[in-house]
Amino acid sequence: MNNDERLETIVHGDVQGVFFRHQTRIEATRLGVVGTVRNLPDGTVEVVAEGPHAALERLLTWLHRGPEMARVERVDARWHDAKGAHSGFVILR
Repeated sequence: MNNDERLETIVHGDVQGVFFRHQTRIEATRLGVVGTVRNLPDGTVEVVAEGPHAALERLLTWLHRGPEMARVERVDARWHDAKGAHSGFVILR
């Protein structure tokens, strides 16, 4: 039985052009979660991740901080059942 969950987030603030996607991929890989990260046209960053709840909670905590050069204002997060659509963690262009 797979107890993985899916976390969908939108990160607001100064989060583009500050290595946010790259550092998110590193953190997600370190935590053992899979999914995607991408910049959105409105200046936010979307992160979709799947894995164990505890690992996703740690990723969410990290997203509230982000990398050193970022200034995160808020993170909108939604939880779902995992879809199993990812095999790694990738940056979408």
